[in-house]
Parts: sequence; C-alpha cells; structure tokens
Amino acid sequence: MKTFLKSLLCALALFVSVAPLAQAQNGPLRIEITDGVIEPLPFAVPNFVAETSGMEELATNIARVVAADLNGTGLFREIPENAFISTITNFSSPVQYSDWKAINAQALISGAVSMNNTGEMSVKFRVYDVFSGQELGNGLRFRGTREGWRRIAHKVADAVYSRITGESGYFDSRVVYVSETGPKNERLKRLAIMDYDGANLQFLTDSSSIVLAPRFSPSGDRVLYTSYETGFPRVFVLDVGSATRRVLEDQPGTMSFAPRFSPDGNSVVFSITEGGNTDIYLMDINSGSRKRLTNAPSIETAPSFSPDGKRIVFESDRSGSQQLYIMSANGGQAQRISFGQGRYGTPVWSPRGDLVAFTKQNKGRFHIGVMRVDGSEERLLTASFLDEGPTWSPNGRVIMFTRETQGANGSASLYSVDVSGRNLKPVRTQGGGSDPSWSPLQQ
Repeated sequence: MKTFLKSLLCALALFVSVAPLAQAQNGPLRIEITDGVIEPLPFAVPNFVAETSGMEELATNIARVVAADLNGTGLFREIPENAFISTITNFSSPVQYSDWKAINAQALISGAVSMNNTGEMSVKFRVYDVFSGQELGNGLRFRGTREGWRRIAHKVADAVYSRITGESGYFDSRVVYVSETGPKNERLKRLAIMDYDGANLQFLTDSSSIVLAPRFSPSGDRVLYTSYETGFPRVFVLDVGSATRRVLEDQPGTMSFAPRFSPDGNSVVFSITEGGNTDIYLMDINSGSRKRLTNAPSIETAPSFSPDGKRIVFESDRSGSQQLYIMSANGGQAQRISFGQGRYGTPVWSPRGDLVAFTKQNKGRFHIGVMRVDGSEERLLTASFLDEGPTWSPNGRVIMFTRETQGANGSASLYSVDVSGRNLKPVRTQGGGSDPSWSPLQQ
C-alpha cells in the first residue's frame, strides 16, 4: 500500500499536498487534494464481467460510464483497452498485477453485472492498488433495476473516487438549469433537469414564460426559481417528482427574485423590490411568514446561506459599486468581503464552508472566482466575454457556470472548472443552457 501511496503522490503532484493517509490497518487510503493536478493518475477499467446471459452490453456500458466519470475529473487518466496485456473474464480470478503494472496502471477497477429471476440487477466491483498488489478496501455491491444502470454506474464511480481521494464524489447528482433555444433576441427559456453529465434530460416547464435562476433544495426534491408568468418576476417552488409548482411570493406592487433554500430546507431567502427599493427577506416556506433582513436604499440581492445556516453572503451596491457582504442569517450589520478591482456578484457559499464562489466583472471581462469567507486569497478561475452564475458540486470540488459568447449570434452554454482553475470544459446539454444549479448527491 505504501508503494501505491507513493505513486499517487507523484502522479497528483501539486494537486495532492499531503497524503499520509496511508492507512491505518485495513482502512481506506486517504489523500488530501488542495491544489491543481499536473499528472493525472493512470487507471484501467476493463469491461465488467457479465455473469448472467444478456448482461454483456450493460456490463460494457457501466464500465464506460465509470471510466468517463473518473476521466472527467482531471485527476485520473484512463489507459485505453488496446494497451491491456491481460483482461478480466472472471470477477473472482486472481489479478495478474504484473500485467497491469507493465502498462503503468496504478489503479485497477474490476466489476461484474448479473440479473436475478425477479429482474433485480446486481453490480459489484473491486479497486486494486496495482503497485502494492493489494485490493484497496473491500469490494462493494449495488442493486437496482435495469433502467437504473446509469445511476448505479455513477455510484460505483463515486465509491472509487472516494476510496482513492478520501473525499465524497459528485457523479450521482443532477443539475437543473435554464434550457435556451431560438435566436438571441427571441430566446425561449424553460427549466430542464439532467444527470450531472447531461444524460436523462427532462423539461420541467414549458417555454411560455421567462424563467430564471433555478435552485435545488438541500434534499434535491424541490426547485426554487423566478418566473414572469404573472407578468412580474415571482418566486415559485416546484416539486421535481410531479413537476407541480406554486408561487411563494405574490404581493401586489412587488417583484420577487433570486431565491435560495436554507440548509434545512424549511426557509427561503430572496429579494423583494417594493417602492423602487430592493432588500433581502427570509420566508418560512410552510407558513409563508416573512422577515426583512436588510433595510438599505441600495440593491441587496443574490443571498446564499453558509452550510451551517448561521450566515448569509449577498451582493449589494451600498458602497457605490456591486460588492459582496456577509451578515447573520437573522439580518443586521453586514461585513464587506470583496475589495478587489471591478464588480462582484452572484456569490455562492461552498458546501465545505471555506470558500465563496462569485462572478467578477473587471476591465470588460467576466470571471468566475473564489475567495475565503473573510475575503482573503481571491483567485480567478476563468475569463471570457461573459462567465457568470457559479454553482458548486456536492463535494465542493468543482464549479459549474454559464458562459455566453459574443455577438448577435452569441449563445449561452454550461461549463465546469475545478476549484484550482484546471480542467475547464463544456457540459453537455441539448441546445443552449444557463443558470445551472447542482443538486446534492441523490439518496
């Protein structure tokens, strides 16, 4: 195991600051990821073994999704099948470590798929430390339906990721976003939901009215969003399973927008514009009672709770330009945390609690960035004509956002980048997309 640990440290140089972790006896390997990856860890995923007839295609597909999930992180590099010296045709057969070591595979993932008489599918897998010649932890098994094979594949990938890095994964998660179609000046928008990798797309609303800024509940079963279907921006809450919705705030003469759930899912924080002034309010989602949290002549919006629910980060132009502030979840005096050049907006508290992601506009360019919650250690991760609206992966390791291209034919699409600024890549969607919100891991 020490050999494997050493290899991991070399492979993940700079991404892995320390990795003692080798394990206490029979415990899982642990790696602390703190910076950007330079050399991804090479791994091999032979096609999973089909242990019952008719499972061959599923076994291959599941292995491919596992490999794609790990490859997509930028932390790992899959060794192609044509480089294999041997393969695995029996899940219980001893591993020929020398064959995998010869092609420099440092981790090996093997699996098998079967179906019982009741139609229940079983997927089991093992992870091997090739250079130490040992299994990394114990094998695991997931059960489900044939139709749910992609979720099981993502669960396998999450388990492998967690076993090697020591962090939870983010593959068995979903993204809700605004699907965009049509020319830029007549764009149609509707809410859509998909797996984190773009599969299993569903539309939650039609395109009869403009929708903005969907936000998942902490349990992933509800979505808040802003809609113009009443003629004014209003905050709605939508049940993901039934796609039924109701308006949360519908006071005459007001506009409500930019909602987010509290960490316990019982309250919503959002902005209301009334009499030309915009402030932040907190609403009990069951009783509908609301409390005003800010009271200033400036524009106060884009609130986001800390993971413990005790504080809220938001944007305000009270100092004369758009900046980030933090206040108690009960309101009161706020502390400014952004002091760099340019304007800051759309802050989102990391699920780890240590960072705030934001949109920054400076010298005609837009950036996605992160800073400590005290405003220190600001880092810009992207730069383009228009990047905005960050959302965190469930493990706080990756940020997804909207990128819009310039010009009359410009379009919006989703991108992701890891918190170090590496592994910038587009997210697959059907057509254009904006305003992503990443769900927690599915239960």
